[in-house]
Amino acid sequence: MGRKVLVVGGVAGGASAAARVRRLDESAEIIMFEKGPHVSFSNCSLPYHLSGIVENSSDLVLMSPDVFKRRYNIEARVNHEVIKINRSEKTITVKDLTTGNIYEESYDKLVLSPGATPIRPNIEGVNRSNVFTVRNVVDIQNLNSFIKQSHIKDIAVIGGGYIGVEVAENLKLAGYNISLIEFANQIMAPFDYDMAQILHKEMVDHGINLIVNDGLAKIGDGYVKTQSGRKIDAQAVVLAIGVKPEVTLASDAGLEIGETGGIKVDHNYLTSDKDIYAVGDAIEVYHRLLQKPTRLALAGPAQKQARAAADHMYGIPIQNKGVIGSSSIHLFDLNAASTGLNVKTAQSAGINCDYVYIMPGDKVGLMPDSNPMHFKLVYEYPTGKILGAQAIGRGNVDKRIDVIATMITMNGTLEDLKDLELSYSPMLGTSRDVVNHAALVALNQLYGRYREVKVSQVRELVESNAFIIDAREKGEYEAGHFKNAVNIPLSEFRQRLNEIPTDRPVYIHCRSGQRSYNMVMALQKLGYKNVYNISGSYLGVCLYEYFNDLTTGRDKIVTEYNFK
Repeated sequence: MGRKVLVVGGVAGGASAAARVRRLDESAEIIMFEKGPHVSFSNCSLPYHLSGIVENSSDLVLMSPDVFKRRYNIEARVNHEVIKINRSEKTITVKDLTTGNIYEESYDKLVLSPGATPIRPNIEGVNRSNVFTVRNVVDIQNLNSFIKQSHIKDIAVIGGGYIGVEVAENLKLAGYNISLIEFANQIMAPFDYDMAQILHKEMVDHGINLIVNDGLAKIGDGYVKTQSGRKIDAQAVVLAIGVKPEVTLASDAGLEIGETGGIKVDHNYLTSDKDIYAVGDAIEVYHRLLQKPTRLALAGPAQKQARAAADHMYGIPIQNKGVIGSSSIHLFDLNAASTGLNVKTAQSAGINCDYVYIMPGDKVGLMPDSNPMHFKLVYEYPTGKILGAQAIGRGNVDKRIDVIATMITMNGTLEDLKDLELSYSPMLGTSRDVVNHAALVALNQLYGRYREVKVSQVRELVESNAFIIDAREKGEYEAGHFKNAVNIPLSEFRQRLNEIPTDRPVYIHCRSGQRSYNMVMALQKLGYKNVYNISGSYLGVCLYEYFNDLTTGRDKIVTEYNFK
């Protein structure tokens, strides 16, 4: 018999580690322990059972203990909770939750993958029977059974991260009245505030009562109350305000806990004990861009960590490149993805950065289902090093973000991205891909070829009566425009130069930024010294303004919105 490897916890981290050990060592004795009834399930797919996209909850279970044994000769003990690690004896203490029996199991190597626990705030009503979290198959079954059997109509989802947004979307698709409450001023923290407004609009357009800048204060009988005093009907509540790493087992065993609260591991995913590894949501990892520890609760990194830990266990060298944080989501009719640093995070870390926001078509315009893709590229100033990107649209945003993630991993710059050769088909993209386009715009900005203002600055320009040129055609202008904008189309401006002042700043926009960019460049060649392109142009500004206009009742800066 070979070495004995015990794995605490299944799903992405634990199950992947066990399977990798088996591929490396056919003689090893491998035992997995999972305190729940399922050792391997698709936790990222859990919300989709609520809408029926995943019709049967049993389909969420990827592999049973019997299949693990037959296919991989791995013993998976479900409903077994590891309650103690006895490091000096190299044993663990296990409780069989079915029988109550407590026993010890020895190990040569131990892998910890206990995951993370949903946070439950200390507020009135949080322990009511109609309050749920979503972590595993049992959780989603309990939630789904409750809302169906109780015949409820109103559900409050607390938290606007990935789980909260996906749960809200799928419950809405199932026909319930949904309120989503987020303490911060936006949902989806990986996206900057300007990009998040697109997601806000998508949610309210599909009937979700979205409340931001307001936290949960109380859960009552048939309602929730926010910190601002708002009372919202809710016969069921889903808590999705975040997770904390499950480190109790490791901490009680004297293993070192990192500064972020996760289990501290080295570059081989070894804990402070040379025979104990840790992977997944419970550990602290290294962020390669911020150059400091962080936590990253994602399935992809957990699987990579599991493979690396198993490889190191068998003397196979590994290279730990750290994490950058890449993720994606589908929200009603939109897809959204991000990677690396957003502007807020970069600035908070003291990184000097800038960004471009463009919205070219996601495929050739004359093709069916061609739509704008909102793309934000973040880069370091003045080096042009790529730091991150965010993309939202109906097309393949994940493809574009994956390209940027690759460039970040290879320490790429805007110059590298500009010349990157990518595939092209009119049905799938454009000959100059979105990411190439973003690099070219960013380089123009970095090298000072023109100046721009951001979508977040346009309200101030309108309210201060700045000179704004609308470079669209007359019909577009009449369908909706900034309240103080002067309509001088790109096709006419050379004959109307006398209308464009030279003694004050001139701000130019069109629909998406292309025509206005061409006018800015031409005016600069004609001697104008103080002209600016409005980033995002009319479409981007309308999207940026809409949600706050809707929820605050403030005066619009446009005569009519235009979202096409």
